[in-house]
Amino acid sequence: MNDFRRNYDAAVARTGTVAIDEGLRRYMLGVYNYMALAVAATGLVSFFVASNPAMVQAIALTPLKWVLFAGILGLGFFAPRVIYSGSTAAAHGMFWVYAALWGLLIAPMLFAFKAAGAAVDIYRAFFITAAAFGSMSLWGYTTRRDLSGMGGFLVMATVGLLIAIIVNAIFFKSGMASLVTSSLVVLVFSAVTAYETQMIKSLYAEGAASNERSAIFGAFALYGSFVTLFVHILNILGIMRSE
Repeated sequence: MNDFRRNYDAAVARTGTVAIDEGLRRYMLGVYNYMALAVAATGLVSFFVASNPAMVQAIALTPLKWVLFAGILGLGFFAPRVIYSGSTAAAHGMFWVYAALWGLLIAPMLFAFKAAGAAVDIYRAFFITAAAFGSMSLWGYTTRRDLSGMGGFLVMATVGLLIAIIVNAIFFKSGMASLVTSSLVVLVFSAVTAYETQMIKSLYAEGAASNERSAIFGAFALYGSFVTLFVHILNILGIMRSE
């Protein structure tokens, strides 16, 4: 009887583990699918706008670019709260508006590369970004090291780099400073990607991720890291080409 009970308990434990693993796999697949769709949407918006010089000029040479920048920062701060506390429709709205704003903001950059005959750098930057993001996200998913302690440092590093980028863009406009800050952004957001992946996985393990809004929240976080990496890797390639 005792042997039967032990075997029964072991079978139940294995079944529970398999169910958790399968549920986690479906959940993470949903997160990555949403993120990939957002990247595709951003690309479509960017290339559409970049093919229209008048639209590019309207964004690049007017205060609109700062409005878009402020909108992205605002959504980056407020959208996660709305995604988790609001309706599924509100979560989708925040997510897709965020992707569209990024597409509009990136478009002048893509236009400049195409005009300079350096369109190949756009595709090179995308593949480098995909490789860096994929490897760091995989590491964050599989590592047994607790990355939660990195959160405070990554927030401070992100704020510091944001201030440095804005100051350089407005006052100094230094190519060398831009190269240094972009290089640091790539390093920091590579770490952010691993941290966010582990956080998203932990939310599921703790039972806090159980619906579509949770998958959108995870995709929102990872998408922001992906597109930030892409922009700054492209900037590095552009600076290196010009020199």
